[in-house]
Amino acid sequence: MKIVVCAKQVPDTEATMTVEDGKIGWGEAQLIINPWDEYAVEAALNLTADHGGDVVVLSMGAEDETEAIKHALAMGAGDAVLVSDPALAGADNVATAKILAAAIQKIGEVDLVLFGQQSVDTVTGLLPVQVARVLGWPALLLVSQFDEVDPEAGTLQVKRTLEEGKQIVEGKFPAVLSVTKDYAEPRYPSFMGIRKASRAKYPAWGLADLEMEAPASVVSWTGVSVPPQREIVSEIIAGETPEEKAKNLVAKIMEEKVL
Repeated sequence: MKIVVCAKQVPDTEATMTVEDGKIGWGEAQLIINPWDEYAVEAALNLTADHGGDVVVLSMGAEDETEAIKHALAMGAGDAVLVSDPALAGADNVATAKILAAAIQKIGEVDLVLFGQQSVDTVTGLLPVQVARVLGWPALLLVSQFDEVDPEAGTLQVKRTLEEGKQIVEGKFPAVLSVTKDYAEPRYPSFMGIRKASRAKYPAWGLADLEMEAPASVVSWTGVSVPPQREIVSEIIAGETPEEKAKNLVAKIMEEKVL
């Protein structure tokens, strides 16, 4: 069984975003793997431990955006692929889905593609289903438990976590899944895993390697600005008794035309 885990590099969740000259910055914030993607890596490692197979981590970004790959390899993923091309700068979800789908097809013989529930920087949660649509594969989203997985029959049964409760669904390989934090606590990378990941060699594919041109983005940011500062004035309603305070409060509300 071959499982591809799509992982993204993001700023540390403790970072403070700044806007300067219409561009977003994160200062000196450390770059890390998207925390949600760690659950997908954990699920992939457990599935291959139980049923055999390989885990390939797939990431898209600039050539130096490798923290997500290194972290997944340190956790135990066996191989990795980085998709990097200057023409992909600013790609939206639609374009990214087409690129990732092309990379998954190039990797070949993939049974499952796992994503985290969402990324902490964009928080859309749309990419898994968009990739599934491009590939023409079923999408099983918000998975919190794998009840049955049969690689020989190419079937699986999973439990989804919804706001209303739990839902059990079945699907067939190949499929795209997103994994929630309810699945299991991700393992910490071992010291040996970190050393191995730091020396790992993996391919970096550009658009030419994928035999395609840069997909057009449907959504683009025309500019970023800081919201205007709002001046907040606090006023304490005085009064000798609770009744007097309530009367003064009502008078103030009527004066400000709140009601």
